[in-house]
Amino acid sequence: MKAHCSITGKPINDLSEGIWDDGDWISWEYIHSLDPDFRSADFEAGEEEPDKKEYLDALVSLLRRYHDQYGRYLSFWGELGEMYAEVQYGLKLHPPYTPGSDGRIGQDMIEVKTISPMKTEPVVHVKRKGNFNVLVVVKIDENLNFESRWVERRHLKDKTGKTATYHWEDPEDGK
Repeated sequence: MKAHCSITGKPINDLSEGIWDDGDWISWEYIHSLDPDFRSADFEAGEEEPDKKEYLDALVSLLRRYHDQYGRYLSFWGELGEMYAEVQYGLKLHPPYTPGSDGRIGQDMIEVKTISPMKTEPVVHVKRKGNFNVLVVVKIDENLNFESRWVERRHLKDKTGKTATYHWEDPEDGK
């Protein structure tokens, strides 16, 4: 694997050394430099591992601090959307880069799409060839507050092209 942190330029040799989102790698080393108290899976002996909600809360806190200091967001919205679905709905993620869907909730195959604060239109597009029967749409606002909707595949628009569409303004389509 040949990858580099998009901020520091340092190599990322293993998938566990960073977060990938929208074509960019962000290294855990860089995240720790912003918040030395942020903990990864490297725990001291006897220390209990935090649950996923603690991780999500820590990342959101870090993003807020970064935005306050630099006036821009770090872009790993897709990862945050998936973490939120894990915490909110109990999503069991597939291994990274599994084609077709992001994970399972019970018997449902789930695809997660995230609407970030920078999106001008609150719309997501999903590949129709994907192997999912439920789309979880996570919307993150400029204050890093999260909302989500559970949308059955049959409620998606534009069913004839390569992608299907969900518009956040159409709440009757989602629960």
